Amino acid sequence: MPESKTQKSTRALKILSILEREYQGAGCHLDHKNPFQLLISTLLAAQCTDDRVNAVMSPLYKKYKTPSDFLKLTPAELENELRSINFYRNKTKSVINCCKTLVENFGGEVPRRIEELISLAGVGRKTANVVLGNCFGVPAIMTDTHLMRVSARLGLTSSEKPEMIEADLKEIIPADKQIQYSHLIGEHGRTICKSRKSLCEECVINNLCPSKGKV
Repeated sequence: MPESKTQKSTRALKILSILEREYQGAGCHLDHKNPFQLLISTLLAAQCTDDRVNAVMSPLYKKYKTPSDFLKLTPAELENELRSINFYRNKTKSVINCCKTLVENFGGEVPRRIEELISLAGVGRKTANVVLGNCFGVPAIMTDTHLMRVSARLGLTSSEKPEMIEADLKEIIPADKQIQYSHLIGEHGRTICKSRKSLCEECVINNLCPSKGKV
């Protein structure tokens, strides 16, 4: 018999309790000092490693601190700065257009509502939720590849689209646990429940996982 939402929620909370002890201090892997930096870095991190984005952007944020600062760069200059990031040409356009909208529509400040965040160039729900959860403490499910993969293997969602996965998880993860869930599940995906091979024997939640030994 399929699990009810209540049963899934109970199991998810047990999983969180265990992972909280396993990954103390789990959090965002993108270096940032303010919402603007996290917004831009998350936008750039699509199909690129967090480490690469950090290596490129940490020195850049010391020179260019605001959306207006980035707009002082020509597209060619910004492309040159972002050259080692995957798809840097398209991402350069997104950064410039994002900064333009921030300046023109939001006074250079990062908005705190998801409807406003996703109006920015290159910003989808995942990026918006990363900013809302990490910078503003707004309940958010951050649907990166690790979270989507691990949540599916745990049987907490059967959806494949990020928006549907977010909706599924919001139904079973209490609002005050959603940021924590995103960080802990993401950490577990990086460390144990990897894309190509899950290390089930080493997994501290394998007794709560229907995919144990099947990946």
